[in-house]
Amino acid sequence: MKKIILYIFAYITMLSFHACSSFLEESPKSQIVKDTYYSTPAQALANVNFLYRVGAQGRMSNAGSAYVGPNASIDGMLTGYFINSYEGQELACRYARLLTRSTSLSTLSNLLNDIWDNCYLAINVSNSAIKYIPDIPGIDETYADRLVAEAKFFRAFNYYYLVKTFGDVPMYEEPYESYTDNLLLGRTPVADIYALMEADLTVAVNTLPEVMFAMNEHRISKYIAAMTLANVYLRQEKYSDAADAARIVTGSPHRLETNDDLALGSAYNKLRSIDDLDEVIYAQEYDESISSGGWWPTYAFSSGAVSVFGTYSIFERVYGPIDRFLNVYEADDLRIQPNQFFHWTYTNPNNGRTWSSESAGCWYYYDENALLNSGRATKDWNFFRYAEALLVAAEAIAASPEGVTSEAAGYLAEIKARADMNGKTIAQYSTELQALSNDDFIKECWTERLREFPLEFKIWDDCSRTGMFPVISETTQGEVTYVPLIGATNGAGAVFSSSDLFWPLSIDELQRNPNLEQNEGYPTQ
Repeated sequence: MKKIILYIFAYITMLSFHACSSFLEESPKSQIVKDTYYSTPAQALANVNFLYRVGAQGRMSNAGSAYVGPNASIDGMLTGYFINSYEGQELACRYARLLTRSTSLSTLSNLLNDIWDNCYLAINVSNSAIKYIPDIPGIDETYADRLVAEAKFFRAFNYYYLVKTFGDVPMYEEPYESYTDNLLLGRTPVADIYALMEADLTVAVNTLPEVMFAMNEHRISKYIAAMTLANVYLRQEKYSDAADAARIVTGSPHRLETNDDLALGSAYNKLRSIDDLDEVIYAQEYDESISSGGWWPTYAFSSGAVSVFGTYSIFERVYGPIDRFLNVYEADDLRIQPNQFFHWTYTNPNNGRTWSSESAGCWYYYDENALLNSGRATKDWNFFRYAEALLVAAEAIAASPEGVTSEAAGYLAEIKARADMNGKTIAQYSTELQALSNDDFIKECWTERLREFPLEFKIWDDCSRTGMFPVISETTQGEVTYVPLIGATNGAGAVFSSSDLFWPLSIDELQRNPNLEQNEGYPTQ
């Protein structure tokens, strides 16, 4: 089922000429798109395939460094509930966790440029595909519509990542075709960019096949587009629209994985170790021989694991929870038990050597074959799971005029029942949840998101979109309250200000484009 990877690498030579591979770098030549790049259906496919491996997806899934995780992992450190054990070197992680500002952004330029350049590269290739594919001589109209819909999905997906990261950003709807094109736009209000996202994703939902990702040769489908659209609506507080988009997914063949047992046969261990599950809506593919997952397996342990394994030379807990975060779980929640999402000790079955730690390691990143045998990570990285569709639908319905319905309660109950170790049923949970007020029910959805996606880099998205911060009890397991984000104290003792909501623009980009203005609270040189 790794076909999309094979397609991409089969066309890699052509893409070096046709995909504008250095967009928004100093040389304007790299920004130009030409209609000759779209002369045949094969070229169209090659350029759209390129979008599967560039842009926002890599900012969430690329484990290319042994010392710092994907860009999106740094967002979670803003909460103070997660830490990179190597933050003395990886300053962006320390700055984020302590909510501090550097007097110079030069140390962060590579990180900031990586996000900006890669997302705009994907947007420019998307724009060219949208413009030129319909006019390719001899191309089948249905096939062209499908490729354009995929390109529109990726344009929206990358703009969504940009606005969450930077706020207002330049909005380009046309590819760069000549040196006279305006490459230096100012910042477009996020409301206008959201309108473009909604339009693009609606086309994708209405055009792409009603097939699960794994059954669709790992290509974008209706359900992936609908899941993204639901998140776009939810972030704008368009709750009825978010509920309707999420219902497309809840009405799909996707489903929650079940527990075969409450140990290594749990749903959470299946999600950790098995690709192409029915729960997975959208994932980044990895393959041992073509495109491996990099350092992901080493993130499961602290540096002491070097002596336990012979397959990797470096181990760092690049995104590990502090003890207080783990109090988000009640004691009998399956997800906090050893070898579910987290672990504290591990014995290598090949040599009997043991790793142990007082701080939780990240079992969700553990890849048995890579660590014990091959030294090559192959597990796909899940962007969207059906669990998220259920939680988005539950929250959106409750926040809409519908309120806490049996449908909303049933969705949330599915998540809770799967994590229950005492046999409590979905029906029992649903009955209890329907007795909650709208406000309490919505906060219960937020808390379940903390518990369900602790290592998938969603915590900061929830803080920034809701404007609320989860205060996890230091003494009582399972107790979480919510306070306004601005003025709240994070898990590291730092206080949030409004300038913490967005990343700074890089100094390189400000110097390159005089029409840009820096985000609040950051230096301009």
